[in-house]
Amino acid sequence: MRAAGLRLNHVKPHGALYNQAARDRVLADAIASAVRDHDPGLILYGLAGGALIEAGTTLGLQVAHEAFAERRYEADATLTPRSREDASIESVAESTSQVVRMLRDGTVIARTGERIALQADSICLHGDRADAAGFAQALHAAIGAAGFTIRAPDRRA
Repeated sequence: MRAAGLRLNHVKPHGALYNQAARDRVLADAIASAVRDHDPGLILYGLAGGALIEAGTTLGLQVAHEAFAERRYEADATLTPRSREDASIESVAESTSQVVRMLRDGTVIARTGERIALQADSICLHGDRADAAGFAQALHAAIGAAGFTIRAPDRRA
């Protein structure tokens, strides 16, 4: 990145590492320490309310609580395991409604019906959907119609 004259803005573990770091404080601490040691100005993304967010905050990192547009949540604010058939939300309308609720009310409705608090600084949507481009456009429109502005986060110097 430096050789190309670019500057890294954030770090987000991916896939199984992301999910494990949301639950495993030892792993979360190791990731947050590595980020801090590399560049303490980087923004560390993690599952809203998860162990990685806690670890980053403890080390004084700027963190982004990430929420998911097309995933269901459990009553403990974790993502519904993908092993469940209902883990993903296929409906664009239901997904956009979930995101607007997160942004407006700071809550999400769990798979089992409970309303739970959830901070959403960043919204993750998956590009491997068959309708990914249309989904992104619909989500963008719904967020704007709800009065919110989409912008890139500013990292510390």
